[in-house]
Amino acid sequence: MAIKLYQFCISHYSEKVRWALDYKDINYQPINLLPGQHTKTIVKLTRAESSVPVLEHDGQVIQGSSQILDYLDHHFPEPSLMPADPALKEQVLHWEARLDELAGPAIRTWVYHYFLQRPKVVVPMLAAGTPFYNRIILKLAFSRVDEIMRKWMKINQKTADSAQQTLESLLHELAEIYRKQPYLVGDRLTRADLTAGALLAPLFQPAKYPVPWPKPARIPKEVQVQLKQWQPQLELLEKLYSDHR
Repeated sequence: MAIKLYQFCISHYSEKVRWALDYKDINYQPINLLPGQHTKTIVKLTRAESSVPVLEHDGQVIQGSSQILDYLDHHFPEPSLMPADPALKEQVLHWEARLDELAGPAIRTWVYHYFLQRPKVVVPMLAAGTPFYNRIILKLAFSRVDEIMRKWMKINQKTADSAQQTLESLLHELAEIYRKQPYLVGDRLTRADLTAGALLAPLFQPAKYPVPWPKPARIPKEVQVQLKQWQPQLELLEKLYSDHR
């Protein structure tokens, strides 16, 4: 049975899984969903919550990026994204969990707070990979979309400011490590690096990420200013991404 990946193109957790699949040279069928309309499809598939990404393979349904990486490393072990040494493996899993819990939500909160104020910019990104008419649907219903996303993800100026501080701290911490060594743990790429690169990719907007990134002039001013300040740290992550993605 073909592997299916149910995802949002814009989702950085989905990018984490896409990168792992490509790194392992696994053929898969992406099922691109529209945020909001995805709920019925995902709940029917998982009999649980509606979050993406979700992987379907040989009758198995796996939800969540880390759980999917566990499944891929078990069923498609080469090349492995985990070191053999138990101590190093523990470090990798610690980094992955920390980045999932901190970087993922912080990016989402900070970016969406400002981009939801630019419907013409964010709508094509939300609808990426789906039929063209979804852009029209999102545009017409955008005020409601904005309300739901902000309520669901607890997005406001206060949480955005807190998320920005979290990102700044993480970026400096990661940069200090990547300046000294090529990988977070051990001497080769692991899922810790993959998580860092994928979850923070929206900050450096790589071409391989399947969304129509806005031209620099269309990025909200607050975001432009901060990205410029973070550029030295982001360059290290961008190199990691370009070298291994």
